[in-house]
Amino acid sequence: MRSLNDPQLLREIIMDHYEHPRNRGLVDDDSYHKINMNSETCIDNLDIQVKFDGDKIADVRYDGEACAICTSSTSIMSELVKGKTKQEAQEIIDNYMNMIYEKDYDPDILEEAIAFQNTHKQANRIKCATLGWSGLVALMKESEE
Repeated sequence: MRSLNDPQLLREIIMDHYEHPRNRGLVDDDSYHKINMNSETCIDNLDIQVKFDGDKIADVRYDGEACAICTSSTSIMSELVKGKTKQEAQEIIDNYMNMIYEKDYDPDILEEAIAFQNTHKQANRIKCATLGWSGLVALMKESEE
């Protein structure tokens, strides 16, 4: 079994989620909260939809024009948080953001999102790697209001 410290494996994870994105495509359902996220640094322009079932995230959908980093990080995020409570999702998000910004984080909670562990080395890619995640945070806050 290859290690998640293997750069080739991390690249394969990113490319798999880019070429075969999970949960891509919006649904026509008013019960979903929706936000548009637009990056000033790249082509990324994503619509994010989240359906909540009480305190749980029942579904996450997204679509739009996005680079490989944005598409794959959003694809991974949509899989990681589905079925989790908002608190559990927030813990995953906090760990992901800490990893991106080189702070202490728990790699085990991030599963495939660990593929973005070296994003900080290319500062111009940080916005790409966090756009979908930031949209989820905004929709979780909106759902509490």
